[in-house]
Amino acid sequence: MAELSFGIQTVGSVSFYPSASEAAVNTSSDISARQWLNKVPQITVLFWIIKMMSTTVGETAADFLNANLHFGLTVTTALMGMLFAIALFFQMRARRYVPSLYWVTIVFVSVFGTLITDNLSDHLAVPLAASTALFSVALTATFTIWYAQEKTLSIQAIDSFKRELFYWVAILFTFALGTAAGDWMAEGLNLGYANSALLFGGLIAAVAVCRHVFKADAVACFWIAYVLTRPFGASCGDLLSQPASNGGLGLGTIETSIVFLAMIVGMVIYLSVAPKRLEQQA
Repeated sequence: MAELSFGIQTVGSVSFYPSASEAAVNTSSDISARQWLNKVPQITVLFWIIKMMSTTVGETAADFLNANLHFGLTVTTALMGMLFAIALFFQMRARRYVPSLYWVTIVFVSVFGTLITDNLSDHLAVPLAASTALFSVALTATFTIWYAQEKTLSIQAIDSFKRELFYWVAILFTFALGTAAGDWMAEGLNLGYANSALLFGGLIAAVAVCRHVFKADAVACFWIAYVLTRPFGASCGDLLSQPASNGGLGLGTIETSIVFLAMIVGMVIYLSVAPKRLEQQA
């Protein structure tokens, strides 16, 4: 599948988990090694579809566990935090990008990031505007430290333990920030779920135009779009799952979560099988 032209390119020096003696000696094999060892997927249309669906699942699954199953916010947060930690442990140990492992980790961090914001709002009574500002500062600080140490924020250069650790910290903050911003717009400013989805969808389209038409920085455009997909997906999830009395379509959190999870699983299976088919045809 062709890349969705946010056009992220590797920047700066690159280090690998294996030793230099294990790396290829010529240019073409060196490029192949870098692609093989990079721990995150290529930025394609399918990447963005799965990512936005995972944000929807993060919103609806958190609501389902917390409210429908009556786990409560504290137990749900502890459970999802543990599952995220386990998934992240195996993701960090992997020596290359594994689609199923990567996207399981994304789904868990999506739910966990949602719950962090919910805890601040419901347990600590932190206003959504303040949470939005707090996570904006935290994400900016993460990017600043990451760039100061690694000289790149490109996700095409996630090929060392330190870079991957920075990556997942940033991902966690993007989900928490997106949740806070989305809820603030939909509930705090009374925009409603449909209007919020349209707003954030329009902002994502504007970022794409800035990248394609005005040739804005690829890495900056990627991360801005990544943050915006969280409130967009969450607003879509709430629009689908919430009852009509709350401004939703009333499909329910169970049905919405199952449908989107099934679609994610199908696409991840495709991503896992497609490279093997290409190798067999080569």
